[in-house]
Amino acid sequence: MPRLFTGFEIPAEIGARLAFFRGGLFGARWVEPADYHITLRFLGDIDSLTAREIDADLFASETLKTALRLELVELGVFGGAQPRALIAKLKPDAHLARLQAAHESIARRNGLPPETRKFTPHVTLARLRGVEPEVLGAWLSERAFPLGLSFEARRFALYSARDSVGGGPYRVEAVYPFA
Repeated sequence: MPRLFTGFEIPAEIGARLAFFRGGLFGARWVEPADYHITLRFLGDIDSLTAREIDADLFASETLKTALRLELVELGVFGGAQPRALIAKLKPDAHLARLQAAHESIARRNGLPPETRKFTPHVTLARLRGVEPEVLGAWLSERAFPLGLSFEARRFALYSARDSVGGGPYRVEAVYPFA
């Protein structure tokens, strides 16, 4: 069964700018810039029939047809006292939230369980294991400036990851251009 998710590709020039932050943090497992993306909806390990139905729904949905501007505003962390991921956060955007809700609706309509986590749009830069919060705080404080990176998303994609393992490399299985 393929492990699938929907998301936005990161343009190469934005990926190169984000890659500037790689290094200097012991315990970080850095994501390859070619694998940077913004997840809209994780679908998980699903059967081929469900994957085809989701693909058809994504292609047919009129809610998903308008391009939008995405802005990466700052670095952040998931995990609180036990940091697990270093991320680049996106500026909140109502259009992006509607788009993600449409992906959620398509997933549920095709029998997938509801996503329980709050949608927090981001690009994962590194996975963290054993990074002390104080060390991470110092690393972040040296990089506490606005990222100021933005791009127009003209399409989203259906990605696959390695079966039952997750993580990159990711492969684009289908693209859905905006009007």
